[in-house]
Amino acid sequence: MHDVSRLAGVSKMTVSRVLADPDLVSESTRNRVMKAIEQLSYVPDRVAGSLSSRRTNFITAILPTLTNSNFADTAQGLAEAMRPADYQLLIGYTMYRLEEEERIIRAMLARRPDAIVVAGTTHTKAANEMMLRAGIPIVEIWDTPQHPIDHAVGFSNYEVGRAAALHLLALGHRRIGALGSRMDGDAKDLRGESRLAGFTSVLREAGLGDELVIREGLAPVSYDHGALTLGILLERAPDVQAVFAVSDISAVGALMECHRRGIKVPGDLSLMGFGDFDIARQCVPAITTIRIDAEQIGRRTGELLLQVLDRSTAPDYTPAAAVNVGFELVTRGTTAPAGKSR
Repeated sequence: MHDVSRLAGVSKMTVSRVLADPDLVSESTRNRVMKAIEQLSYVPDRVAGSLSSRRTNFITAILPTLTNSNFADTAQGLAEAMRPADYQLLIGYTMYRLEEEERIIRAMLARRPDAIVVAGTTHTKAANEMMLRAGIPIVEIWDTPQHPIDHAVGFSNYEVGRAAALHLLALGHRRIGALGSRMDGDAKDLRGESRLAGFTSVLREAGLGDELVIREGLAPVSYDHGALTLGILLERAPDVQAVFAVSDISAVGALMECHRRGIKVPGDLSLMGFGDFDIARQCVPAITTIRIDAEQIGRRTGELLLQVLDRSTAPDYTPAAAVNVGFELVTRGTTAPAGKSR
C-alpha cells in the first residue's frame, strides 16, 4: 500500500479509501490509485481488510455436486447476480452427504463468509445450530420449506412429484411406476425422495398402490441407475404402462434400456423425468419432463442476498422468507395416452 500511495502521489489512507469505499474518493484520484495498483500488480489483503469492515466479500455456496448441469447453472446465476457488487463464490460440494455438508459449513464459517447458500432444507443438528448462530444471511435453495432457517429460494419438490403423477393419470395410465435411489446409505437424495413422496401420494389418492415405486442404488442417480431400476421394475411388473424417474439422467438410462429390450416409447411405455437437461431434449424421442429454471434460482438468490446485505440503501427492507420460482411440465415424445400403449 505504501508503494501504491507513493506511485499515485496520495496518502496510504486515500489508497485504503479507494479499496474500501471508492465512492468517497474523487474520480481523478481513484483513477490514479487504480492505475498504480495495476502497474505494481498489487493484490489487496482482503482478510486484513475484513477485520475492520466485517466483510470478506465471499459468499459460500454449498451444492450436492458440480457435475449436474442444473446445479452448475444455479452457481452461475448466483455468481452473475453477485458480481456487480464485487462478491465472489466459495463453493463446496457434498455429494448428497449430510455429514459432509456439516463439515463444509464448519470449514466455511471459519473463513468468515458474508452469507451461506445451501442446497436443501434438511441438515444435521450441528449444521442447523451453526447456521442459526452464524449471524449472517442463510439461503436454502432448491426447495421451499415451511420454516426456513432464514430465507429460501426454490420450488416444491413434493408438488413436482404430484404433477408428474397427475400427468400420467390424465393420460389414462393405471399401472404406474417410479425410479429413485435408496435412502439407507450415507448419500441421500432428499429432494428426489420428496418428489417420490408427492408422486406416491397421488397414486394412493387415485386408489393405486405404490409397489411399483423402485428405490435402488445411492445418490446421485446416473444413466446406469435408470437402466438398472427399469430392469427391476419390468421384472416386477412386465405390464407397467408409465414410469416417472426422479431425474432426467435416470430417465435417459431407462429410455436406452427400453431401446435395448425393444420396448417402444411411448407405444409400449410412457416415460417422464425431471430437470429438463440438455440430453433429455436430444434423446429420440425427446423426454417429457419437469422444467426448473436452475439459473433463475441462483439469480433470485443473489438478488435477495444483495438486498439483505446492503442495508444502507433500504434499512427497513424485509425480504420474503421464501421465494417460489415454480416449475413447468414439458410434454414431449416419451408420453402418450394409454390407448396408444399396450
